[in-house]
Formats: sequence, structure tokens, C-alpha cells
Amino acid sequence: MDNRWIIDSDAHVTEPADVWTARVPAKWKNHVPHVVRNDEERDVWMLEGTQIDTVGVTASGINPEGQMVAYKGYEDCPPAAYDSHERLKYMDEVGIWAQVLYPNVAGFGSQKFLDLDDPELQLACVRAYNDFLAEWCSADPNRLIGVMATPFWNVEESVKEVKRCHDELGYRAILFTGEPMRFGQPTLGDKAWDPFWSVAQELNMPIHFHIGGGENALNNLFRNRIEHHGTKGAATHLVVDLFMKNGVQCADLISSGVLERYPTLKFVSVESGCGWLPFVLETADYTWLGLTRKGRVREEGDMLPSDLFKRQVYATVWFEQVAPHNLLEQMPVDNLLFETDYPHNACLFGNIRETIEDAWGDAPEDVRQKVLWDNAAKLYRIAAPSRAPASLIGASGGN
Repeated sequence: MDNRWIIDSDAHVTEPADVWTARVPAKWKNHVPHVVRNDEERDVWMLEGTQIDTVGVTASGINPEGQMVAYKGYEDCPPAAYDSHERLKYMDEVGIWAQVLYPNVAGFGSQKFLDLDDPELQLACVRAYNDFLAEWCSADPNRLIGVMATPFWNVEESVKEVKRCHDELGYRAILFTGEPMRFGQPTLGDKAWDPFWSVAQELNMPIHFHIGGGENALNNLFRNRIEHHGTKGAATHLVVDLFMKNGVQCADLISSGVLERYPTLKFVSVESGCGWLPFVLETADYTWLGLTRKGRVREEGDMLPSDLFKRQVYATVWFEQVAPHNLLEQMPVDNLLFETDYPHNACLFGNIRETIEDAWGDAPEDVRQKVLWDNAAKLYRIAAPSRAPASLIGASGGN
């Protein structure tokens, strides 16, 4: 059992009800995400008359029978889901030194703001979220690492917001969509994005593609299948679909020319796992060589898609067992980050150390060290812990 501190590279904040209503001008208070209690006594997020999320779904817990449950309202949710000081206490209890934090309500790429007709309001919503998350993380900015939202549909405003968040709010990481073309925007390789890539590289801020960040109708993917596939069938399709789409987004990225133009810019594929990596990278290299070299012979100095991935792209892992046990030699271990996904219903909760032991217990010590700490600490510039994880038996000084 590994009892040292770990870094959680994907967790979420269950946004408090006043994130937007307390941070936009009065004229817009009725046109931003807000919480109402519906006829089923559930706290739900509404935007322009449409339900866009449910508070309880973003703050799951374990019932006495050991099953994951989605709570009805804030009063039922664990305080660590929405209160940063309680989150730090929870992190101490389970031995997590730092967490990288993502949103819920506006979508995993902030794409739900596109449902608003007013470009000025769209931008105000993005800025309000970023202001909120910076405040939330101020409880301990060395341990709570917020990932800023971007108005990705506007390159100029995205550049301005990146600079503001870096210079004024202390952000170190950027949330983006892995499929901008789904929203009528240029493909990743289009040089229209170059000002955005350039400022991110200049400020040393990695860019994140979270699963579901390229979807404009995520809930429909689930609801449309429940009647005929059942809940379990619909959920299975949805999750695999999202994971594989992130694999496709990574293939798009490493073949787009972006990484060659911006050789120190880092990207992260978030919550998509790692088992697909050997296949995707092998396929990308095979196809690349087949299209550019007669006889698929690699020439000296070539940078293959897999080389670019290993130089600049990361992936986060949490529940997988097969890949760590069977594909480790084919895995880019310098590019893997550990996550729990707390507090979502798919998260590791009450079983973090057991999952680590089951998946990585047989891996070499240096591999565990990279996945659980080193890779994330380097990427996010996380300082060494100031104390040992005293709540864990046998802890001896941390990383």
C-alpha cells in the first residue's frame, strides 16, 4: 500500500447556487444559470427556462448499502462537494495533496453558454465563473488548482481572458473544447487559433480537453437511448462514446500541426482513461508513415504523431485495471496523471488507495511515482508537501 500524498488531476466543484447571480450585472440576473427547487424537491440549474443540470448529480455519495446516490439538494450533499475548506479536509482524510478542478454546470467546455443569444452575456458568464473558481481556490491555491474557462467561440476574447486569469487571478491551466468545429468554429489545425495557442505557450498554461467538452447535446445522447437500451445500456454507450471521442480529439491534435508550431505547449485529455493510447498512437504512426514515406520507413529526424504526444500531451486515469497490468510497456508513463473524478457518480470514493494498489501495486516504483505525483507536479508546478499525510497509517514525509 502506497501511503504517500498523491495528486488528483481531475476533480470537480459542485457550484454554489450564486456563482452567476452574485457576479453579473443586475440586468442579467434572470438570464444566467440559477438554481430552483422543482416539483420533485430537487435543486436544479436553469438557464433561460431550460433545466441544464441537477445539483445532486454533480455531488454523489455512498448510501448505507454501499451504492452511489445522487442527492436531491445542497443540504443533502457532502459539504466537500461545494465548500473549499471542507474539500481540503476531505483531501487530508484521503491523502490527496492537490486537486485539479473542473466545472459542471456550463458543460465541460463551457459550451452551454452558447445557448445565450447575447455575446456580451456569454462573456460575462465565463468571467463570472473564473472569478468564482479563483475565490474558491483561494482557500489554498497551492493545493486547489482551478482550470479557467474560455469563451472559445471568440479567439480574441479568449486571449484576453487567458491573460486576465493568469495575471490577475493566478490561474495555471486552461479549459478548452477538443472539437471546436462542432460549434461552427475552425478545426484545431486552423491558424485562426494561433493567437490562443501562442498566449497559452507564452504563459506556460496547459490546455485541457475534458470528456464531453465537445458536445452540444450531451444529455440527449443519454436520454434518446433509455427507452430501448435501458439506463445501464444508455450509460454504457455514453461513457464509451465520450472516452473514444477524446481519443479521436488527441489523434486530431497530434496530426494537426499545432504541436510542431508550439513545441512547448502542453495538452491534457481529461477523464478519458489510458487503455486506448497504445492503439491510437500505433494507428496514428502507421497511417502517418503510410501517407508520407514509401514503404513506411521512418527517416532520421522524423517526429511521428506518437513522438508529439509523448512530448506534449497527457491523459488522466482512475478506475482502469487492464491497461496498468497488461499494457504498461506500451504506455507513455511519463504522460499519465492520476485522478479520482470526485464528487461525480463515477468517482473513486472510499476506495482510492485500494484502486491504486489493485491497478499499480505491481508496477515499478518509479512508474507509480510518476503517475501518482511526479508528472502532475511538474505539469502544474505543484510544490512539495509541507507535511506528511498524517491520517494515513505508515506515512513518512510525503513526496
